[in-house]
Amino acid sequence: MSTIPSLEPFRGLSTLQDQFNRLFNESFRNHTEEPAWTTWAPAVDIYETPNELVVKADLPDVNEKDIDVRVENNLLTIRGERKFDKSVAEDNYLRVERTYGAFSRSFSLPNTVNAESIRAEYKNGVLTVNLPKREESKPRQVKVNVTSATNGK
Repeated sequence: MSTIPSLEPFRGLSTLQDQFNRLFNESFRNHTEEPAWTTWAPAVDIYETPNELVVKADLPDVNEKDIDVRVENNLLTIRGERKFDKSVAEDNYLRVERTYGAFSRSFSLPNTVNAESIRAEYKNGVLTVNLPKREESKPRQVKVNVTSATNGK
């Protein structure tokens, strides 16, 4: 038995409408609009190694002094602000798509993290936070001695 495909005559219409809206919005946009001053959340990668958790956050164009990293009650919080560059006159901007302003990201940490040994480094627009695990929670290898049993007495 074959299946008859259903007809959807308006399937591409919403996409076409979105494209027209975008075209007209960009054509008639006032070029002196305020920059995008809204809340933004930097992209974050979190991974685990046998000895630590690592958090990497993309913070391009954020000044190191505008970054605050804290751990309180097993909660890692990264706060900061990307400031709009006032050295260029706003009238000279043709397009402003990047988001500016304050940000805050928080992550629950497991009890296995040693809060006393946390390190953070900011390099090339990427904040890396290393969260070492407590010694008792690190995997340990136990050496097993194997002896062969002999049938002779």
